[in-house]
This record gives sequence, C-alpha cells and structure tokens, in this order.
Amino acid sequence: MEHINQKVNDELLRLGADIVGFGDLRELQAEDRNDLPFGVSVAVLYPPDVIRGIADLPTKEYSEFYDRINDKLDMIVTAGAIILQEMGYNAVAQTREHVKENMRGKVSKLPHKTVATRAGLGWIGKSALFVTDEYGSALRISSILTDAPLSTAVPVNDSRCGNCVICADACPGSAVSGMEWNTALYRDEFFDASKCYKTAKERTKLGCGGMYTLCGKCIEVCPYTRKYTKE
Repeated sequence: MEHINQKVNDELLRLGADIVGFGDLRELQAEDRNDLPFGVSVAVLYPPDVIRGIADLPTKEYSEFYDRINDKLDMIVTAGAIILQEMGYNAVAQTREHVKENMRGKVSKLPHKTVATRAGLGWIGKSALFVTDEYGSALRISSILTDAPLSTAVPVNDSRCGNCVICADACPGSAVSGMEWNTALYRDEFFDASKCYKTAKERTKLGCGGMYTLCGKCIEVCPYTRKYTKE
C-alpha cells in the first residue's frame, strides 16, 4: 500500500498540488462515492498576498486566481486518476464537470471537503469552509475516488474552531451562525448558503465586477489563514 501512496503523492505534487491526503470513504454511502472505497484529496494554495488583498472586497486578482486554481485542480485530479488507472485500479476524477453532473439538488453528492476531512487534512469551519492548521482556508481542493488499496489517515470528525467567532462577526451577509461543525451536522444547520451567495454576488460586483460569486471575507479573517498570510 505504501508504495502506491508514495507514487500517487509524488506524481500529484509534481503536477502542482501543494497538499495531498488519503482517506477511507467506506463509512459513506456507496452510491455517493461511485462504489469506490478510498479518496485522494488534493489542495492548491492561494498566494498570501492575494488573500491579504481581499480584506475589504474581492479583487480582480483574487477572481483570476480562483479560476486559475480551479483549472489547475481539474488538470491534477484528471492526471492522477489516469495514473491510478494505469496501475490497474479504478479511479474517478472529481472535476468540476463530474461534480456538476452528480449533484443532489444544489449540493454535491460527495463534497471535496468531505474527502479532505476523511483524509485527515483539516476540518469544516463555522463558515462552512475547509480549514487547515497550517494554511487556514487559503486554498482550493479537489479529489479523486479509487479502489486502489491506499494507506489512509485518521479522519477529522470535529471542528477545531472552538469558541472563535471571528468569521461569524465579520461575515457581511450574516450567513455564519457560529455553531461548530461535526460530521452529524448538515451544512444548512450551521450556515446559510443563500445569504452567502446573495452577499458574495453583490460584493464581487463592487470589488471586481467579475462573473463569479466571490467574497472571501471569512477566508481572510480566519486566524489560521492569517497565520499563513502574515508568515
């Protein structure tokens, strides 16, 4: 197993991933994970100065990096799935197109954030963003599903935000309730996605006139993110 992990890890890093993790998905519904038992989580970081730049409003630079990183992630997970297939295993790249085709209503059947928490890389913050100790939420993530016999990490099932409510206080759309995430909670129980979407759309228009619904305030103010952007 370890040699498979090492090969996949090395190849994904070579392709441009900043973080790679491996998770056991067998506790999740089989239909949600394409009947594949394991997940590979892949993350690409935003540069610190891009995140520092969105303290007031989303910027054109932030919008451009959002697009660029999404393209990069699609390329990385597509290539990673091919690598696993060439090793003789089944693998599905959860590209944007794949996720779009496999939605349950307005929610992905298997969010990248779920794969990332199963891979032990971090937790879901009070703003429903994926959070890591080292980089906060200054990253974007994607994933690969596979039946390769991977060695997997201990999953993260609880929030590490504690009593911090900085993102809730800073949220311009009042979308963050301040409730801590755990695996028993659905997103809508602690975060109002419709308020977030509406406010992000308005702020994007004010900040950069972009086509996306971007805000990023909760990313920028998170103490874990600021530790990364200030270093």
